[in-house]
Amino acid sequence: MPPLPFETLYESNRLLVINKPAGLAVHPGPRGGPSVEDWFPLMTRRKDGPWLAHRLDADTAGCLAIALRKQALLEAQNCFAAGKATKIYWAIVRGAPPDTLEIDQPLKKVSSAASGWHMHAAADGLPARTSLRVMGSHGGFAWVELTLHSGRTHQARVHCAEAGFPILGDPVYAPPGADTSLHLLSRKLVLPLPEQTVSAVAPPPPHMMAALRACGYTPSADL
Repeated sequence: MPPLPFETLYESNRLLVINKPAGLAVHPGPRGGPSVEDWFPLMTRRKDGPWLAHRLDADTAGCLAIALRKQALLEAQNCFAAGKATKIYWAIVRGAPPDTLEIDQPLKKVSSAASGWHMHAAADGLPARTSLRVMGSHGGFAWVELTLHSGRTHQARVHCAEAGFPILGDPVYAPPGADTSLHLLSRKLVLPLPEQTVSAVAPPPPHMMAALRACGYTPSADL
């Protein structure tokens, strides 16, 4: 088994938060290839676990929580389900969004034989709310901070696209462009669990650095 291909952002004997690289799936899928779960045997010597506490898209980088104990898994899942988790993302979007924006649109999964499935804003979907704040901009693109108040599949990607500011490199919800890498980072995750508060911050991935710097990012933003 090769060494872990990602850094650990938070570690206790109950739970880890790793910095998942963009392009690495969290669990095995129909397309095959490596996934985070391939490295589970290196994360604990216990006979049961680990377990994914939540999910990230394969193309999204950043904070991913992994429970090492079953009780920690249940506590983390309850925290997500109750809306108590703090989930902050960074993205590079096309266009010029307002300084702040509240996106409150229910989301629904739709399928078709031609294109497979995707998420869609629909009145009969599940409630979903995202707060957007512009951090900087340059040349028709903006660096935005997204606070997800719910946890719907593809929520950040769909909400940005529906608001008219698709995320750079999104192969599903953005018009085709020269950049094929999704510019979306799970930047900060805070889980107020009963026995501990888990807090982790992920650094920007290499493929986002040029756009972030053009929009005004400096390393001081990591403080």
